[in-house]
Amino acid sequence: MNSKDLKTKGTGCLASVLIGIPLILVLLIILFMGFSSYNGMVSRDESVKSQWAKVESNYQRRLDLVENLVNVVKGYATHEKSTLTEVIEARSKATSVNINSNSLNADNIEEFQSAQEGLSSALSKLMVVVEQYPDLKATVHFQQLMADLKEIEQQILVERNGYNDIAQLFNTYIRTFPKMIFAKWFGFEPYGYFKASKEAQNAPKVIM
Repeated sequence: MNSKDLKTKGTGCLASVLIGIPLILVLLIILFMGFSSYNGMVSRDESVKSQWAKVESNYQRRLDLVENLVNVVKGYATHEKSTLTEVIEARSKATSVNINSNSLNADNIEEFQSAQEGLSSALSKLMVVVEQYPDLKATVHFQQLMADLKEIEQQILVERNGYNDIAQLFNTYIRTFPKMIFAKWFGFEPYGYFKASKEAQNAPKVIM
């Protein structure tokens, strides 16, 4: 191999190196951005799931209170079978609608919210019935249940709003560029929200 051939080969190798270095740098940048974006998404995703657990916990507490309330009312309002049955059925439906924290999309959230609002509507009717039973309203147990129910309704609203806020932060994060690209790569999907509604804004009036 003569000197000319060596020179040509050396020039080719140098050109390859000069072309390869920028490509490597670009790949490293992409990897770094992907790593950073993934960690950010995981952190925010866990925050949403943690907040959802608080929402579920409060709704479960509400279901327990409703069950106790129905049992107390039964002892006094024996002739209000249809109203009590409606509450029991609404509670059963609300209990049956469970959402996995990995499936908090808009449709599932809407179904969950609808079931809970159905229970709120049935409770409102029950409260109207209870007005006709002053002896029931005067009992210590009933008064305590009403106080607990009022407290849990307020807490549910707080936790729902908290969930919406955190979900919005996550959704905004994965929609920004270039994170939206990595979100698709890693399979992150936007979360659904609780929507404002008449039932949510007007919780069952608690008789005190």
